[in-house]
Amino acid sequence: MNDSVLPIVALVFLALGTVSLLIAAWGVLALPDALARQHAATKAGTLAAALITLGAMAAEVDTGWWVRLVVILVFLFATLPVSSHMLARAALREQDPDEHIDEIPLAGGERSPNARKG
Repeated sequence: MNDSVLPIVALVFLALGTVSLLIAAWGVLALPDALARQHAATKAGTLAAALITLGAMAAEVDTGWWVRLVVILVFLFATLPVSSHMLARAALREQDPDEHIDEIPLAGGERSPNARKG
């Protein structure tokens, strides 16, 4: 790619990532409940991190930096959905502690190991 195009591509990715991060922050402040705030933080925050990382990759031509940035992206995409799920589950338990969330079947139809016997 042309050397004059890469800084523009990097700037576009960094700007889009910044806007996405600002939208995520606004969602965390403005949304009414914990589940909605967590959703905004996780989804828009992941998009922002990916765009900023892609912008950094476009700005840097060194292979060593590319490898580090790809590792960061893989780590974020592997851990953020799991942490989002755990936060949503904790928020759901906090909202209605009388609800027996452990009795809801897991994926595949299995019951949670913590479910009450009965």
